[in-house]
Amino acid sequence: MNEFVQIVALSIGISLTATVVAAAISLPVGAALAIFPFRGRRAFVVLINAFFGLPPVVVGLMLYLALSHSGPFGFLQLLFTPTAMIIAQATLAIPIIAALVHRASERAWARYGDELTVDGASRFQAMPQILAIIRADLLTAILAGFGRTVSEVGAVILVGGNIRGLTRTMTTAIALQTSQGDLPLALGLGLVLLFVVLILNVLIGALGGWRMAGERRAGVAA
Repeated sequence: MNEFVQIVALSIGISLTATVVAAAISLPVGAALAIFPFRGRRAFVVLINAFFGLPPVVVGLMLYLALSHSGPFGFLQLLFTPTAMIIAQATLAIPIIAALVHRASERAWARYGDELTVDGASRFQAMPQILAIIRADLLTAILAGFGRTVSEVGAVILVGGNIRGLTRTMTTAIALQTSQGDLPLALGLGLVLLFVVLILNVLIGALGGWRMAGERRAGVAA
């Protein structure tokens, strides 16, 4: 039971940290792509959307090569540590959150951009207001990012190594215990992971309904 709790706690902790890191990067990037015009912006947006389905094992392999002793960041000695797993998960979550934030920010900027700039605000000053307007979409994007991180196995097992008590998460433990025939532990962890994903989907659905209701009220008021 202690190992079960430890695996669940470590998995949730790493995924939450990775999601926070990804959100801190993706929120301003997604909003800026919608608000600031610059050469190559459309190509950048296409690239982010392309990375939406980035193969986890490719991310894990690239990070493994970068963090290995012979790699450019090997001196940091991060390979097979929770930090490496956080980097891998955040890398996978960043395109998802940034793409969703960009789409929502683009809609909000098209609707409210003129009003904000007429009132004297610069585009940079308008960013926090746009993010506040799309707060329901932000929560949806962050939850989607967390869903990506908590269910990831390919990248984290490459850079984390699935070390007992240090880097063993729910997904990597399920893969290991299944291969070893320890089905009770694998099933228990699988049920916890399924419950987490179910809760995330319920929250995302509720936030989507909240956003649509808000848009309807705004349309009626207009």
